[in-house]
Amino acid sequence: MFEVSVTQSFAAAHQLRNYKGKCENLHGHNYKVELTVEGEELNNIGLVADFVDLKRLMKEVVDRLDHTFLNEVPPFDDWNPSAENVALYFCQQVQQGLEMQGTLSGTVRVSQVRVWETETSVAVYRPPMKSSPL
Repeated sequence: MFEVSVTQSFAAAHQLRNYKGKCENLHGHNYKVELTVEGEELNNIGLVADFVDLKRLMKEVVDRLDHTFLNEVPPFDDWNPSAENVALYFCQQVQQGLEMQGTLSGTVRVSQVRVWETETSVAVYRPPMKSSPL
């Protein structure tokens, strides 16, 4: 199995809903997001995925969230904008982008997303493996 990772950052504000403590108040973070994809095979030039393509897909998500109030941005107008849910969102959006790209469809998948709210606080999301049809 091969893995490659890319990292990007963005700034955003949020308030955790139904939380008792300081994080229920409006506050902001300089988020850092690391996205890892995996694949069992390399393409014809020896890559599991092109860093340029992964950075572009991540940037599309970052551009939707950067310098926003997350609570007002779908899906966080419904989902609680926790670091865990931000990681899930990045996973879903980039995986969808990989599948739409076509050339990587079925061969590369997002295996992990790490979201730092601070230098010392990180949430990780690993999507479940899809079972193979028998």
